[in-house]
Amino acid sequence: MRYGVSGSGFGNGGKDGGLGDEWGVRAARSRALAVLRVRGRALGAAILPAAVAVVLYAGEVTGHFTGTGWATARVITTVLAVVVLLAAAAVALVVARARPAVTPTVELSETAAPDLHRLVRDLADRLDVPAPSAIALTPDCDSWLEDRSHRAHGRAAVPAGAGPVLVIGSPFLWWMRVGELRAVLAPVVAGTGPAADPDIAAARRFVRGLDAAVAVPDEPGLDPLRRFGARGVGRVARLLLRACGNHAAEMERGVAAAGSERAQAVDQGTRIVAQEQVGLAYAGWDRLLTRVALPAWRMGRWPSRLDAGVVSALTELSRRDRLAEGFSSRLGERPACDLLEEPGAVDEAASLLAARLFHGGPAEAGPDWAPVDWSRYPEEVVDRKWRADAARLHDVLDRLSTAADPEAPEAPTLTRVLTHLTAPQDRPSTPSAPTEDDDLPVVPPGAEAAAEARAQAGAEAHARPEHLAAEEEDRHETEGRDEHEAATDAEHEIDAEHEDEDDVRNPAADALAAALSAQVAREDAEREARAAAGATAGAASGAAGFTGPDGPWPLAPLLPPRTGRDLLADHVTALVCCAAVDTTGAAPGLDWLDGPALLVDGERAADLGPRVLALVEEGDPAPLRAWLSTTGVRPEKPVRLL
Repeated sequence: MRYGVSGSGFGNGGKDGGLGDEWGVRAARSRALAVLRVRGRALGAAILPAAVAVVLYAGEVTGHFTGTGWATARVITTVLAVVVLLAAAAVALVVARARPAVTPTVELSETAAPDLHRLVRDLADRLDVPAPSAIALTPDCDSWLEDRSHRAHGRAAVPAGAGPVLVIGSPFLWWMRVGELRAVLAPVVAGTGPAADPDIAAARRFVRGLDAAVAVPDEPGLDPLRRFGARGVGRVARLLLRACGNHAAEMERGVAAAGSERAQAVDQGTRIVAQEQVGLAYAGWDRLLTRVALPAWRMGRWPSRLDAGVVSALTELSRRDRLAEGFSSRLGERPACDLLEEPGAVDEAASLLAARLFHGGPAEAGPDWAPVDWSRYPEEVVDRKWRADAARLHDVLDRLSTAADPEAPEAPTLTRVLTHLTAPQDRPSTPSAPTEDDDLPVVPPGAEAAAEARAQAGAEAHARPEHLAAEEEDRHETEGRDEHEAATDAEHEIDAEHEDEDDVRNPAADALAAALSAQVAREDAEREARAAAGATAGAASGAAGFTGPDGPWPLAPLLPPRTGRDLLADHVTALVCCAAVDTTGAAPGLDWLDGPALLVDGERAADLGPRVLALVEEGDPAPLRAWLSTTGVRPEKPVRLL
């Protein structure tokens, strides 16, 4: 269970340094007691039938409850008590044995990062709280405390009674300076205190157990009978979670507020700058994953220095953005990654973990899943990506041309695509050819007469006395509303016709985009099926860290769904880049913020995108042909495909 990402606060029953006197801790302890009361009520409801049965038997022994009716009541109550106690015992057993979710991380032992462990211990001493029991890295821009004392965590578990594990976002270590990292971790480390408070710790264990019990019915390997029983336990766990969920949330808010308050005394001036770096690191990390890492992952390569790439990406952002000019001056200070003994090995482990979490890649490197260094990225990723996209585009064109003409497919040239996207196609029936009056609004039938009638009525009302005009307006209110609704519906129909006309202005692109989207969807489905199979196999084998409350750890989508024309534009751009590399001195390159880039005379070709869009969207090849002529690209030459 992860605690507050900005610090979870602290509390130790009012002892040692006045922690119990802080408002946040008092509020958190009050909410923790509310959570424990829910647990107590559930326990009381479970033993209530047994207590009633004991009373009935005691009444029989003392001679107060005698007779047939009381005997029947004792039998019914006894059976009910046994059933309820067995069910309660089953729920308690499942809650106690359920495996709470644990975040996949890269463990950092003290031998691997002695300076980092020393920094965290010194920080805990300054905050007067216990030090975390361990430190781990996550490929994300976030930091939190995570309780791993449950024995079901296996190798990731910490000794019983030990404090929570401090999880640090790996990009922070490479982008932040040592002082900034200390300031960011201060409110997080302050959250180790609640582990010493019996009430807060007990409430957290109860909520964590319920949360894990909810996921038990979805675990693989359960027989039908056990799965049926697990579903019943899951329903009870959900009911208890709903009863105590609000109290648990308020408890965490209270301890987080207390932790933030305590951490204000630590490097207060640096904390302001450090919080700015958190947002900047998140922006650079997101761009690096979506624009740079994702194309490599799809090609079966995973960049082995993602965290080092964050520094390059943010440095490039600082160079382009005048508002970020001051950030680059920080690079002269000691980076936080110097606190590690082997930063390269840690970065490689975090990079592989990021590929597993965000893409579902294998756990180990192999022939089809190899690491790639940044110096080899243009050749092993960018060039291969372009040629794979170009091959897919020509493969789709081959199928379309074979369906229309059984002759042999054409050579893979850029001219072939230009001809296909600009050739006249059969268009669906549309309004008549545009004229010079087409820019004027089209008035639907009946709307012009209705407008004239409303205008005349308005003029007459303006000329009459005020009360007569009001009466006239009321008399025509219903009729005017109906006319307005009819005119609005007609206008919406005309707008839809215009939108349809815009959508089919290049039907050749639509047909090619649809076929291309289907091909990409099939490939994505196959890749996701392989990733899901690997995740399920890992969960079945007991691999720690890749299952959560809702089953196997879900893959986080890095990019929103793309339209067919977006895919087509990307593939045409890839084909143009292949032609430029094969027929001119252009070369594949890497842009730290935008990913794969075409370098012409050493400079990025930033003006290619709009010209490809003009071809795809409007069927106009003139802008792209002008660019090809200027750069010396020969579109009639066959390109080398992957």
